[in-house]
Amino acid sequence: MAALSPDPRPQPPQRRLPSLLPSLLLSLLRPLRSRLQSCLQLHSQSCLTWWLPWRLLQRLPLPMPWHMQWCLLQRLAWRLLPSLLRPMRWRLQWRCGRRRHARLTIINQYYPPDFAATGQFIADLSRLLAERGLQNLVLTGQPGYAFAQRRAARIEFHPNRCIRRTSSSRLWPERLRGRFINGLLFCLRTLLRLLRQGRRGDLLLVTTEPAYLPIVGWLAHRLTRAPYVLLLYDLYPDIAISLGMVAADHPLARLWRLLQGQALAAAREIVVLSSSMQQHLRQHYPRVQTRITVIPSWADPDRITPICRRCNPFAQRQGLTDQFVVLYSGNQGRCHEFSTLLAAAEILRQQASILFLIVGAGAQHRSLVEQVQRRCLRQVRFLPYQEAAQLPALLAAADLAIVSLLAAAEGQVAPSKLYGHLAASCPVAAICAADSYLRHELRRGRCGRAFACGDGRGLARFISALARNPARAHRLGAAGRAHLQRTATPSLIVQAYAEVLARHLPLASKRYAAPLLRAAAPLPEPGGQRSASA
Repeated sequence: MAALSPDPRPQPPQRRLPSLLPSLLLSLLRPLRSRLQSCLQLHSQSCLTWWLPWRLLQRLPLPMPWHMQWCLLQRLAWRLLPSLLRPMRWRLQWRCGRRRHARLTIINQYYPPDFAATGQFIADLSRLLAERGLQNLVLTGQPGYAFAQRRAARIEFHPNRCIRRTSSSRLWPERLRGRFINGLLFCLRTLLRLLRQGRRGDLLLVTTEPAYLPIVGWLAHRLTRAPYVLLLYDLYPDIAISLGMVAADHPLARLWRLLQGQALAAAREIVVLSSSMQQHLRQHYPRVQTRITVIPSWADPDRITPICRRCNPFAQRQGLTDQFVVLYSGNQGRCHEFSTLLAAAEILRQQASILFLIVGAGAQHRSLVEQVQRRCLRQVRFLPYQEAAQLPALLAAADLAIVSLLAAAEGQVAPSKLYGHLAASCPVAAICAADSYLRHELRRGRCGRAFACGDGRGLARFISALARNPARAHRLGAAGRAHLQRTATPSLIVQAYAEVLARHLPLASKRYAAPLLRAAAPLPEPGGQRSASA
């Protein structure tokens, strides 16, 4: 019988079977890869420690020596476990301290990674209060106003604080109808959360984002007896009536004002951002006898600092190093005035060295773009919202900052962008009413000039004068930064909030948690003393 000849076709290389134990561990890790990656992204401060071994483990072929696989797995475990166990430890500490520590619940629809200014403010307030020893829970929503990241973690635990996000819709976020529906859905979910958690939060801090959130705080107080403090960014429905969005005698406006009066009267204390807002409340709600405290916004002069134009990455990237930049940064909403700014830009159209930079978005954005195109204002440039990490460089790239407010909205809105410009050592031109608090702030700080709405010629003269005299612009900016450091730093403003909250927290039966920083200022007691735990 003839012998069989060998098969001339090439044979595939034989794969060595990997060791059993490393292969089993790898097969168990693969289904958990997406969950581990999400956890690691949540704690990006230790990114460099885990990124390299994780990527190596992803890309290495399966048939490899078992001792190399075991070493990689061991290294990966040592890098991963601290970042995975740290949130668990914070969560356990949060649960265990529920009955011992005084706790604050902050309610606001927007929170980072959303770009909304109210969300950034609440994030800073929550973090600074937690550093001093006041545990706080933030009830907020998913990014829905201006955002680059569509989804954020549903629940986050940090030392002395917890952030819990509800699902939120994004129906027409730039239109009034969409914001009304989205805000209403957030309020309903928040009310259900407050009813479910009952008195877990010893005190509620309720904002006006969305506008009818104070009514939710009042309903929660009526149903659970939880006390609350109101933080008013905007006065509704007053601002809607003043801007003609709804008639004063409309049934919805009358019902809204009635419920808003009940919410104001039942609050333990009301915090407003300006003295003109305090006067408006006293005049239009005379039956409200609640204590009203004025606490302005703030900016961190250690984070936002003057940056040389040649060393400013934002200015270099946008080609602003050789131009005089007039900056408007922030919300382009209905209560802001832009006709004066565009009139000044039209007067100065022949001065090519002057650039008007408008950064942000809002209800008036499309109209502004159309007006600029219709007038052929080539020296006006628009940019979208910038990431929070780019904010210091953006503000420092300006030679003059614009803050505007319609005369009809005075006393009902307080723009917070003023303080960021002061921290960047930038002179300010305010477009506002004759009795606006903005004029008072600029006079106190000697850091700019105020103009009436419609005075585009006066604003153009001021811009041209500063462009010709950089030394004067530098003096005005330095005076504004010094004024901010005297009156509106984070330490000063957070201390004012801590004193308001200490008057209403149950500190007779509970105590503050331990501060996170040894150098943190102690929290006040109701009688004006300092806390013993601090």
